[in-house]
Amino acid sequence: MYPPVETKDPTAVEAEVQSAYLTMFPHGDKQFVARAFGWAVDAFTGNYADYQAVDAQYHDFEHTLQGTLCFARLLRGRHLSDANPPLNQRVFQLGLLAILLHDTGYLKKRGDDVGTGAKYTVTHVERSADFAEKLLTEQTGFSQEEIKSVKNMIRCTGINAVLDQIPFQSELEKTVGFALGTADLLGQMAAEDYIEKLPILYAEFAEAATYSKEKAHVVGLFSSVNDLMQKTPVFWEKYVQQKLNRDFAGLYRFLNAPFPFGPNYYLERIEANMECLRLQLAAGKGSSVSR
Repeated sequence: MYPPVETKDPTAVEAEVQSAYLTMFPHGDKQFVARAFGWAVDAFTGNYADYQAVDAQYHDFEHTLQGTLCFARLLRGRHLSDANPPLNQRVFQLGLLAILLHDTGYLKKRGDDVGTGAKYTVTHVERSADFAEKLLTEQTGFSQEEIKSVKNMIRCTGINAVLDQIPFQSELEKTVGFALGTADLLGQMAAEDYIEKLPILYAEFAEAATYSKEKAHVVGLFSSVNDLMQKTPVFWEKYVQQKLNRDFAGLYRFLNAPFPFGPNYYLERIEANMECLRLQLAAGKGSSVSR
């Protein structure tokens, strides 16, 4: 069982990520995690360049922190299992930057005062990749190949991502990108308040739909909050689980604690959320009931 971590608190998540990092790389750069979190905090709080603080209500900074915590735990588990290709310090660092910046595409620039960042749902992955490129180009110590690596990893989070079209530069880069995609899904769906936040997610989809002509995208699949809630257990069973196993190579298994046959906290939490949601729907209470 993992220790409880308050995912609304960047400092608490940073401490847990630092612990995972130093477990894997005890002689690594002890300042890197703090720098990476500092850049992300600045970005999401409106203290970077000409970007406003995040105003998307579902894809907020806590959402990013939930994924980041899961990502660090997954890669620590994988590293300690001696999986191949072996993880190295630099690719972990690039992956950490990718997960911390993977939803910066929801950020609006100053003067963009129409709607919320949710209007960028359909384009947010490429916007996030561009944001990461801008930020890292301004820093010292990142090569063009490393920045491309971060962008490739971010692209693994797209709900409609065609993974075999992402130009990965190495097998390890692809593996860490798949770990990022895994953590992005598991971190949010395992959250204690996941069910309560589904109406907020629907509101983001509804806003995005008014700004997009891509009706085949997920934003056009739901007619109401209740429709989203009705379809969420099926989304978990028929889409997410298949994606985790087939597309992302079953990397979630490295969250089994102890590995390989221990319980998986994230899967257990998601199954509990799905059961609670099914019970609410069966009772005809839908979105009006809190847990």
